[in-house]
Amino acid sequence: MAESGTRAAEATADRGWRLRHLPVLLIASAVLGAAAAVVGGVTRGADGALGAAAGVGVTALSYTVTTIVLAWADARDPQLVLPFGVGVYVAKMTLLGAVMVLVASTGWPGLIPLCLGIAAGVAVWTGLHIWWLTTVHARRAAR
Repeated sequence: MAESGTRAAEATADRGWRLRHLPVLLIASAVLGAAAAVVGGVTRGADGALGAAAGVGVTALSYTVTTIVLAWADARDPQLVLPFGVGVYVAKMTLLGAVMVLVASTGWPGLIPLCLGIAAGVAVWTGLHIWWLTTVHARRAAR
């Protein structure tokens, strides 16, 4: 197990490692958003297209914010990751819950596609992130 000083020196030498995966995940989310819009449009019309694409977008935005905040916290002091991570999570879930209740109260027909878009975005982002960590990042870390 590497000492924290060694880890900090390696992280300082390669500052971009914390955010290096974001372009791949954002491109995948954009492709998924377009596909979700098509599926939502075919199955539920314009509201379905908007809802499905917005759901994927909400997920991508949520994970991007988390990634940036955690990268910032880790760059300052690794002990900041947990409090900032929990704080961002609580803030995001509170905001998402409020938005979902507000949207549900309007009776908008795109609500179900929105929820399905969020679920698809979570599945794709998480799966691709696991792939990134186990293949691309693992190869770089082994060097």
